[in-house]
Amino acid sequence: MKRRILQILRNENDVVSGELLSKELGISRVSIWKHIHKLRELGYDIFPTPKGYRLHKSPDTPFPWEFLGREDRIHYYPTISSTMDMARTLARKGCPDFTVVAAGRQEKGRGRLDRTWQSSDGGLYFTIVCKPQIPPQLSSRMNFAASLCLAKTLREVFNIYAQVKWPNDILVNGRKICGMLSEMEAHGDLLLYVNIGIGVNVNNDPDIAEQKVTSIKNILGYDVSRQTLLSEFSDRFETRIAAGGFDTIVSEWKKYTMSIGQKVRIVTVNDEYQGLVHDIDEDGALILKSDTGALKKIIYGDCFHNEI
Repeated sequence: MKRRILQILRNENDVVSGELLSKELGISRVSIWKHIHKLRELGYDIFPTPKGYRLHKSPDTPFPWEFLGREDRIHYYPTISSTMDMARTLARKGCPDFTVVAAGRQEKGRGRLDRTWQSSDGGLYFTIVCKPQIPPQLSSRMNFAASLCLAKTLREVFNIYAQVKWPNDILVNGRKICGMLSEMEAHGDLLLYVNIGIGVNVNNDPDIAEQKVTSIKNILGYDVSRQTLLSEFSDRFETRIAAGGFDTIVSEWKKYTMSIGQKVRIVTVNDEYQGLVHDIDEDGALILKSDTGALKKIIYGDCFHNEI
C-alpha cells in the first residue's frame, strides 16, 4: 500500500486529494491518512493541504517498497546487530534466492578476520543471500562475481573508475570504497547458501586522513542515491549469476583487478607473506612470487599493497 500511495503521488507531481487516493486504492480516507502519517514518520516529506497531499521529497533509504519486483526480498532495519546475522537466520528459514538484508547502522558489523566494520550514517550496508546450484567448492566464485558486478556498477552508473583488490575489496585511486565478507553453509555435497555481506561508503564521510578509504560522495562531491546503487548492483548480480558460466567469473574479475603485478603483504590468521602477485588462479587463490622466484598459493588472507 505504501508503494501504491507513493506511486500515485509521484505520478501526479501535484496535490492529490484524499478522495482520489481512497477511490484509486479502495480503502477509506482514514486509512489513507494513517498510511500518509506513517510515511512521514519514515522521512517522506509529504505536505498535507486542505485539498490533499503533495510529495516534496523522499528519503534515500532502502525501504522494500522502493524496489519494484523485489519488495518481498528486501528487509530493511534502521539499526541492527549485523546484517550477516539476520541473513543467516533468514537463509536457514528458507528465504528466497537473492534476499537482501539492509541496515542504516550495524551495532556489530564486522569485516574479514573478525575486524570491526564501521557503519557510519550514509553508507550502504547489506547482506545478500545466494542459493546457486553449484558444489560447495565453487562457492568462493560468488564473492568474485559480487565484487565484479559492484565494480561494474560504480563504473557504469556513477562513472567512478573502481578496481577490485584480492580477495574482494573495491578501491578507487588506491583508497578503499567497499569491503565484502562471505559465509556459506553446506550439507555434504549440497550448497545450502552463500551469504555475501557488503559495505559501501556512499554518502558517509570516512576518516580519509588516517585510513586509505574514500566514499562516492568524496569522489563526486555530492550525494548519490543508495537505492539506485543497490538496485543497479542487484540487476547486474542476478543477471550474471543466472547466466551461469562460473568457470569464467575469475577471468572476468581479473580484467578489473589492480592486484596482479603488485608487490604485496599477505596476512592470514597464522602467517604473513610478502612478494609479487603473479596471478589469481581459476579458483580465486592468489599466486605469490617470492624474491627467490618461488610460487606460493594463498587461498585466504588480507592483502596490503605498497607496504614492502
